[in-house]
Amino acid sequence: AQIGPPGMQLESTNGDIKIKISPPEANQEKKMWINDLLFKYNLVFWENSSNPQLRSKNVLPIDTIDDLAPETTYCFKVQANLPMDFKEGMFSPVQCMKTTTKGPHIPNSPIVSCRAFRKHLHQDYSGNWASVPSCGNVTVTRCHLSPAITNTGFYYFRVQARGDHNRSCLSKEVQVDPLETNEIGPPGIKLDSSETLLHIQISPPGGPEDEDMRDSYVLSYRILYWKNSSNEEEEAEVKETQQTVATLPGLRPGTVYCVRAQALSRGYNKSSAYSPQQCIQTLPEKTFPLIILATFVGALFVVLLVALPLVFVLYQAYSKIKYVFFPSCQPPLNIEGFGGHLSTNPYLPTVEEPVENCSIIDSMITEEGNQIAFKDYKHSKQSSRDSGNYSNDDNTSGSKGSEETPDKEML
Repeated sequence: AQIGPPGMQLESTNGDIKIKISPPEANQEKKMWINDLLFKYNLVFWENSSNPQLRSKNVLPIDTIDDLAPETTYCFKVQANLPMDFKEGMFSPVQCMKTTTKGPHIPNSPIVSCRAFRKHLHQDYSGNWASVPSCGNVTVTRCHLSPAITNTGFYYFRVQARGDHNRSCLSKEVQVDPLETNEIGPPGIKLDSSETLLHIQISPPGGPEDEDMRDSYVLSYRILYWKNSSNEEEEAEVKETQQTVATLPGLRPGTVYCVRAQALSRGYNKSSAYSPQQCIQTLPEKTFPLIILATFVGALFVVLLVALPLVFVLYQAYSKIKYVFFPSCQPPLNIEGFGGHLSTNPYLPTVEEPVENCSIIDSMITEEGNQIAFKDYKHSKQSSRDSGNYSNDDNTSGSKGSEETPDKEML
């Protein structure tokens, strides 16, 4: 659907034309375009003459056209557009109006007062001008507007000159976007060091109490650091971070380093001045032989304390496993061989000790022939051992004795 023409009202005041625009379908009950804030307005105007030159300007619903010639008739028409939908509306009917003369000019170094206001959509701001305290009575051409603005919103300023009893008209209004025009102050830094590291704590511009600065800008930080020495060829190194805490590694122990920081807003293409230079010395390298020796001895003691019970447990486990799976079978001592070698012979009884053969002879005198008869008794075999074993050779020995007896003669 096509966008209809908006409404327009004109008012001539102090050489300017004030314009008030109403959105399309403003007086209709049923609207096709519900959100009026989405409309952007394009104003076309020209001087009502035989050779007009068309001029165009993007305006707010309530705005002022101030760059016009006095006592001149101008004609205006406006259209409402929807850029997001790539739609252009119809132009309103043409309206013409004559400008008035400007206020008096005050010569000879006038006292200047500055007035500012904050413009809102769909609102007549002509009664919302407020004086800037720091620019109320100045005789120079510069003053600070910071007390009258914050970091959010758009502000408009006009200047008025005053003489003895006269005042000039207000100057052309100037739009100010604080985020665009403000200067970002330098950040604050705090340093801390170790042997080879440098720790930097960064505070945003304006200090911890300036919350508007932190909320309005997306800041990153550029850090310059260098070794403080008499060598002029020592170049500064650069580190960039988006955090407020940074660490610089790879530094030399016992060396003085200097640091500066800068705040950057890439969205607004702005950068601050560098912070004041701060220097700090890294800690010297620590060498403590006694501590190192004590640490080594303590570690060795801990290792032994842990290793000895572990070795004992493993040895006991090994013994149990060996006893279960690999038992050691040894014969009794009475069947072991000499020289530590086991006997492979079958079991044999104990060898008898050698004994002496004894004979007992009883002499007898007979009546006949006085012959002496010998009676050979069985000889016994005596052993010096108490083992209780007796020889089985008695019969053999006895027979041998009886055989020898007849050969012996008694004298």
